[in-house]
Amino acid sequence: MRAELTSLIESYEKRILGQSMNLKLLLSAILVGGHVLLEGVPGTGKTQMVKTLASLLGGAFNRIQFTPDLLPSDITGSTIYNMKDGSFQTLKGPIFTNVLLADEINRTPAKTQAALLEAMEEQQVTIQGETYRLPEVFFVVATQNPIEFEGTYPLPEAQQDRFLFKLQIGFPTLEEETNVLRNVLENKTFMDEVQSVLDMDTFLAIRTEIDAVTLSEEVLDYIMQIIHRTRNTETIRFGASTRAAIALGKAARSWAYLDDRDYVTPDDVKMVAKPSLRHRIHVSPHMELEGVNIDQVIEELVGSVPVPR
Repeated sequence: MRAELTSLIESYEKRILGQSMNLKLLLSAILVGGHVLLEGVPGTGKTQMVKTLASLLGGAFNRIQFTPDLLPSDITGSTIYNMKDGSFQTLKGPIFTNVLLADEINRTPAKTQAALLEAMEEQQVTIQGETYRLPEVFFVVATQNPIEFEGTYPLPEAQQDRFLFKLQIGFPTLEEETNVLRNVLENKTFMDEVQSVLDMDTFLAIRTEIDAVTLSEEVLDYIMQIIHRTRNTETIRFGASTRAAIALGKAARSWAYLDDRDYVTPDDVKMVAKPSLRHRIHVSPHMELEGVNIDQVIEELVGSVPVPR
């Protein structure tokens, strides 16, 4: 199974240039059943990242363009009356898939954003009082533009906390961007050639192996020291929750597995600390006035916690 996973990563990196770290983080999130919030300016390949991953995994993919007039039933589905046979019929929405892309999620009001809450937390959807299970492999990737605020609705804290990672998609290097331009102009983007590398059974077997990755008491204590430090520092207004600690542990396990190890090290925790925490904690107002961003705070905080030997 590790051979298939290596092949998947190689295929992924060949098609999506300049985002190697974010690609690996995105894959590590889905391997433990987590959801991801992608933040980046338009045109940086966020949608293509998700579509390509869904194709390589061999799973079903749906995309929803979030707009101000989108209704919750447009996501979950609805019940209609069939006049022909005099019965009610349930029409399932696009949320019934393996990989769901919630494109520009902050362009729709909180009522519609909340339609994802039950699905992301409990992996089920309720339509007119009836509960329907989602596929065993269910993964939400939401995108948002960090520089445009007109006509947007910021995600509530409870909604953000459902995401395992928040990834920041930046611009590639000059060399990487030149290669992207060359491939597109020469029609060498490989997008029509994407074939699945894994099937759902193999994917679930990999998830079981990740659950068996050893998380020692020392590393577990290291994670908890980081979480508690977020609650006892003047630079942070609101600290991380218990769900954040669980996310950090799961993500570290997945990262260790992708590095071909069956045990977690403190370095694994450090690698996933920023994407796991940056959307869950808030910098104090006086730090914001000084121009300090959340990633700087997390880096300093993690560095201040003694590393277990």
